[in-house]
This record gives sequence, C-alpha cells and structure tokens, in this order.
Amino acid sequence: MIYTAHYTSPLGGITLASDGIALTGLYFDGERDFPDLSATYKKNLPVFGEVMRWLELYFAGKEPDFSPALNPTGTAFQMLVWAILQTIPFGETTTYGAIAKRLEKSTGKRMSAQAVGGAVGRNPISILIPCHRVIGADGSLTGYAGGLDKKEYLLRTEGFYS
Repeated sequence: MIYTAHYTSPLGGITLASDGIALTGLYFDGERDFPDLSATYKKNLPVFGEVMRWLELYFAGKEPDFSPALNPTGTAFQMLVWAILQTIPFGETTTYGAIAKRLEKSTGKRMSAQAVGGAVGRNPISILIPCHRVIGADGSLTGYAGGLDKKEYLLRTEGFYS
C-alpha cells in the first residue's frame, strides 16, 4: 500500500509518498516524471511529519541534522548512484563524471557519465537524496526533473551561489 501527503514549499507543492514506514518518493507537483499516485491513500504517518520537519529546516537554509527513513526503489545500479548522492555534503556539488569515476573505483567496471546521469534523473526522492547537487563538468546546471529553476533555488538555499 502506498500513502501520500502534501507539503507546500517555497517552490510550490510537493507530494510525499511512503510505504507506511519510510519515504519512497518526493515529487514536485507537475514535475516531468510525476508518477501516477491515484491509487494511494492519504494518511498522517510519522515519516511524513519527519520529512516535513526536515524540509522546514532545509528551506530555512539550515542543514538538517537528521535523516528520515528512506526507501527508494530502483535497479542495483541506480541504488549505487543514489547512495553516492547521499554523501554529497550540503552546499557542495559534484559532477556526473566524478560519480562515474567513484563507481569505477568501487566496482572495477567502466562507467559513463551518461549512465550516471540516467540514474540521477530517476531518483524518486528529490531534495533528500540530493540529485540537485550534481552539475555538468563545465559547472553548468544540467537536467532536473523539477526544472532548472528549482535546482538553482535549491543550490542557492544551500549557499552554493553567493
């Protein structure tokens, strides 16, 4: 069973999804890859309260000192990429190529920045799994399901642009 809740952020509406225990999705309303959540149930779950508290701190420009339970679903490769995303510090960025090199080192298999980009683009838990912290090799803002304006706002919130 999938449960949902809604959060109003400075960037507009955000839909939260949960399996009842952990957060399984965080989507900007109207984003490019917004899933069909019509067969879900609205319920006030503890994890939603934790996520909303985390988001309140985050949008106030503070680095939350806790992480709600997360349970993204994806391929083994996507899970590896999303785990790396969670290690990018607040207010810092990395590139798709740097993530590919990290994966090559840990797996011994050749990785492409494009494959990493595909996995980053399928991240179901925006903001908390910080795919917005991944930028192009030339420092440009590239791809973000919620839109590049949102990616820039998130990075500004973290003090990346001064």
